Amino acid sequence: MALSLGEARRAALAAQGFGRPRPARVTKRHLLSTIQRLGLVQIDSVNVLVRAHYFPAFSRIGPYPTEWLDHLAYRKRLLFEYWGHAASLIPVSLLPSFRWRMERAKQGTGIYGGLVKFAKENQPLIQEVLEQIRQHGPAGAGDVEKAIKEEQVARKAGWWEWTDSKTALEWLFWSGQVTTRTRRNFERVYDLTERVFPDLDNGAIRDRETAQRELVATASRALGVATENDLADYFRLKINETRPRIRELVEAGELVEVKVEGWRQPAYLSSEVRIPRSLEAAALVSPFDPLLWERKRTERLFGFRYRIEIYTPAAQRQHGYYVLPFLFGQNFVARLDLKADRTKEALRVVGAFAEAQTEPKSFVHAVAAELRSMADWLGLEKIVISKNGDLAPMLRSALAAVGRRV
Repeated sequence: MALSLGEARRAALAAQGFGRPRPARVTKRHLLSTIQRLGLVQIDSVNVLVRAHYFPAFSRIGPYPTEWLDHLAYRKRLLFEYWGHAASLIPVSLLPSFRWRMERAKQGTGIYGGLVKFAKENQPLIQEVLEQIRQHGPAGAGDVEKAIKEEQVARKAGWWEWTDSKTALEWLFWSGQVTTRTRRNFERVYDLTERVFPDLDNGAIRDRETAQRELVATASRALGVATENDLADYFRLKINETRPRIRELVEAGELVEVKVEGWRQPAYLSSEVRIPRSLEAAALVSPFDPLLWERKRTERLFGFRYRIEIYTPAAQRQHGYYVLPFLFGQNFVARLDLKADRTKEALRVVGAFAEAQTEPKSFVHAVAAELRSMADWLGLEKIVISKNGDLAPMLRSALAAVGRRV
């Protein structure tokens, strides 16, 4: 089976939840179904605009109360935190498919070498930290520190200057013995996994092949069309474990091998994905959005080269510090460097750039509308546009035309 590049784009965007009309009235059901469609959302500490895990849903369904996501995760227990693509919120239905990874972590496999070494050398401390939580209930890293003997929590270089007790908690988290009960000012509050998810933590562990097959199938539904490397990267599976799972899914009819125009590697189309004949999207996309995770795939699909420049020295940045691509129709047509200035209640457009060979007049009003929507969502009264970037003057005019303060 062969797909044109346009068909591959539409398959990918439709699978990711783009191109469908946003609901007139967003509900928690819309939010949950979006996360379930994606299979996970990445958590990141960067808060230039809004925390990373809140943004993918906004890009797809529009403004919603961010506390809804916290409610689904930490009150309803429909999502759980674990290492998926990176630190992630994942539908709880997939928790059994991660227990093999937790068991491997207990054996020192699939985690950072420094953490393995720490676990081997500090089992008494790890057990003491675990017992603290078992006896005294949910606790943040700081709470545990206070409870552990002073000589056992001397600060060390490396591991982001974690204390030993914090490192112990992270090992327990990797190995599935503790999980996030809630977050307090973004800090994890840990509790025993068996207390937080009593129904899911018990019973036999799903065999590794079955669990990995479920993760690959979930990735394929979320990606639409993908190479084996794309499928492996989604949940950070090893390629030599992903390949046999792909073959099994092809044999089961859940994946179809396809040739995509311009792609060197064979690709796989989820049997559950329908390729729309046309698709129109208009959305700002977070740097941590699943659509952008695998940068090489983004280039193959859209001819769009994107790199986050947070860790690039300011003088060497091409587009800015926290740059969001703008998806319009079936292509990325612009980039906006954005910042939420909460003290002045302003959404700052630090830079606005149109992609080469695009027609800004065709999409600038859509960008303006998305910025207005975002500012309202974030509770920011005005939008401030700098002079940086070729799209900035036109964008300022588009916002002024509809009466938005700039």
